Amino acid sequence: MSIATKDIRNVVFLGHSGSGKTTFIETMLFESGIIPRRGSVEAHNTISDFTDLERERENTIYSHLMHAKWHNNKINIIDTPGFDDFIGEVVSSLKVSDTALILLNAASGVEVGTEIVWEYVQNYQTPALFVINQMDHPKADYDTTLEQAKNRFGNKVIPIQYPYNSGEKFNSIIDVLRMTMYVFTENGGKPEKMPIPTSELEKANALHNALVEAAAENEEGLMEKYFDKGNLDEEELAKGLTIALAHQQIYPVFCASGLKDMGSGRIMGFIDDIAPSPADRPAKKLENGAELKCDASDKTTIFIYKTLSEPQVGMVSYFKVLSGELNAGDELVNADNGEIERLTQIFVTEGKQRTAVEKLVAGDLGATVRLKFGHSNNTLNAKGVDRKIRKMQFPDSRIRKAVSTANLADMEKMIKALHQIQEEDLTLKVEQSAELKQTIIQGQGQLHLDLIKYRIENENNIEMLFEEPKVPYRETITKAAKAEYRHKKQSGGSGQFGEVHITIEPYFDDMPEPQGVNIRNKEIEELPWGGKFAFYWCIVGGAIDNRYATAIKKGIMHEMTEGPLTGSNCQNIRVCIYDGKMHAVDSNDISFQLAASHAFRMAFNEAKPQLLEPYYHLEVLCEDNHTGDVMGDLQTRRAIIQGMDTDGHYQKIIAEVPLAELKDYGSSLRSLTQGKAKFKLEFSNYQLVPPHIQENLVISNASLSEV
Repeated sequence: MSIATKDIRNVVFLGHSGSGKTTFIETMLFESGIIPRRGSVEAHNTISDFTDLERERENTIYSHLMHAKWHNNKINIIDTPGFDDFIGEVVSSLKVSDTALILLNAASGVEVGTEIVWEYVQNYQTPALFVINQMDHPKADYDTTLEQAKNRFGNKVIPIQYPYNSGEKFNSIIDVLRMTMYVFTENGGKPEKMPIPTSELEKANALHNALVEAAAENEEGLMEKYFDKGNLDEEELAKGLTIALAHQQIYPVFCASGLKDMGSGRIMGFIDDIAPSPADRPAKKLENGAELKCDASDKTTIFIYKTLSEPQVGMVSYFKVLSGELNAGDELVNADNGEIERLTQIFVTEGKQRTAVEKLVAGDLGATVRLKFGHSNNTLNAKGVDRKIRKMQFPDSRIRKAVSTANLADMEKMIKALHQIQEEDLTLKVEQSAELKQTIIQGQGQLHLDLIKYRIENENNIEMLFEEPKVPYRETITKAAKAEYRHKKQSGGSGQFGEVHITIEPYFDDMPEPQGVNIRNKEIEELPWGGKFAFYWCIVGGAIDNRYATAIKKGIMHEMTEGPLTGSNCQNIRVCIYDGKMHAVDSNDISFQLAASHAFRMAFNEAKPQLLEPYYHLEVLCEDNHTGDVMGDLQTRRAIIQGMDTDGHYQKIIAEVPLAELKDYGSSLRSLTQGKAKFKLEFSNYQLVPPHIQENLVISNASLSEV
């Protein structure tokens, strides 16, 4: 018998690495009776972190789906990584979750990883609650952590619990919602309910009143009762908190020790009683602007939020049923590619373990295997239904590396493997750059790319090498120049002959037309690599037949794809073909291609050529005491500092930085700030390369050419 939509809770666990998410989930599964004993990260036997790499590193790398039964409800639980290198796993998990449970380390306070995921919680408008975990740590500091949370996430952060004692002797929690103190035995588990000590009553009452007021604010009837009675009963308080949490008007705070099994049961009870079901959440947005309400009586629509490759199994697709009911054996139509998929089996999962079920209802999370055409970010519908859920948007890449193989014969195999990993990881970008003649991968950080390398080498027996990507420079000119070139070749029979006279000059929009020539035709092209190329045909008197114009343009374009200075693409140049000669017998397309190519190169070298380099817009958020180090580092990278601002408790440094100077920037920033900074990059523009650097680049390119 399947569970009803109103009895489902979808909860994603978020927090900085080391906040204890996996351990806390293990405790929840144990408390709910799903598992008979608790595993541990150190023993490599938790339900969540089941891949070899996660157990080896003792860190969560992928998101994992589990569930717990609590009273009459099913709580779907998604564990996520704490490192921002794996932010894609967080984004996809938030897409299908209805509540975020954010763990804070009581000894470390609010860390940068928590602040990064908070941005996505806000973007998805996900109801959230905080758990100050590891209250048993010797350096646990509940008050400081709570104050940091209020400062960084706002006054909607309101405590429901606080510890009566903390540190190694932690065993008691005061709950101001139920006005009860929970006292745990040394082994944790189910606590004894005790009266709140007299010494704590004033503090507890004040926090309780604040909670009641926050609950009453969001419902007019409750506010009237609150004013009339000065309080709300338990049922009224629960109703108000449900509304407040669902509308992100309150972010409740709990405290616990996941390791000692103290406090998890009360938190599951709160999720069970107060957290919104999928039916309580706003309708999902469709790509056409319409909305889809989570309704089990509607036609079936599911959304694939994640795929994961498993040995001996293949691709496992994780999905949320957004409407209707999904039955094993149903045929659905993929809205993204029109293909029909038969979901022969559907499963609920406990990490690696899958249990086949006959049906899942709207709001539930599940998995299936071996879809032929289904990918992450795809919507699948019942036949005759036309819906496409808005796709997940992932952050821009922050690091790029060129990759190759130790054995050239493995190159094709490596690229195939990279594309398969890209199917699972939508934050990984793979590009075979014809311009740079390199295979480039882009990701969220060095740890992210190191994971890719590990998988390529261990799953495919390939030695993959990282290299620094070449910089996509551009070449242009700064003054006008003329050149002429005659191509003549005779070797018996028909020969080759073509002579071309050209002028070249820097091109910009709305520039005046060239003087002293008769313009017969002109073409202004947007170049694929950026910038423009203006081709003017100014031949009079039949010096060159019009039919050779295309060949001449082709010869020039060939040179522009491999510029004379460094072999980079050329841009923003106007070329006028104003004279030349042809031969009635020996002239042909190849002759004029070669003549134009040589003439362009000669003129380019006389036109004061200039290299351009890509600059990126960089924003760094760091704490005030690190701004000096960050600014100093940027200055060594030829950065143009554009200003500083504040963003919450952070200082924001805004700069334009040459791509050539951004090598290993993420690692350097992490080292400079002890991991307490974050940054984002996006392409800005091309700017002039300083003369001494241009000279070195040209010399270096000439040396490579000789080799």
